[in-house]
Amino acid sequence: MADRPSSSSRAPAPSWTELNDLSSSSLGGEVIFSSDDWFAAAEMLLDTAEPQWREGFTEQGKWMDGWETRRKRIPGHDWCIIKLGLPGKVCGIELDTSFFTGNFAPRASVQAIWYDEPPVLEERPGGAGKAASKAQFAAAEELRSDKWETIVEMSALGAGYKDTCKTYLVVEDQGPFTHIRVNIFP
Repeated sequence: MADRPSSSSRAPAPSWTELNDLSSSSLGGEVIFSSDDWFAAAEMLLDTAEPQWREGFTEQGKWMDGWETRRKRIPGHDWCIIKLGLPGKVCGIELDTSFFTGNFAPRASVQAIWYDEPPVLEERPGGAGKAASKAQFAAAEELRSDKWETIVEMSALGAGYKDTCKTYLVVEDQGPFTHIRVNIFP
């Protein structure tokens, strides 16, 4: 993790972080839509391993262990839809900006829904260097995910330093849910 001189210490993780990570790819969590995966794919959000720093570059720029978009320079924001690996109650959301010290999204919100039948979207090619096609956007917009229940209001995120990288957000209405939408705001 990025270091910096600091006299502050990170608060202990809430007890809900010891529960199953419903979005984990090891449980079947899957990104079914992402508006932009230019620098690093949204699938990185589902990795349960500790974030890591790697020297080196990809075709899109510095290698980073997290979802990194081009950041909107036009109206709107980037977002992704995650099918939870296990449907269930969402007690809290942990958003980790480790190593993203100047290029992190400063704010995020989360919405959620329960689907009895899984939604059908175009298959995602996945990987960095991509953005959603017009057809993918059209299919995702039919889900009206922007109208799903907001379970985390727009909240500030910290920079990727040891003492500020983890943001723990408590969810009041815990569901159950099958899908979440993560919104990041430039």
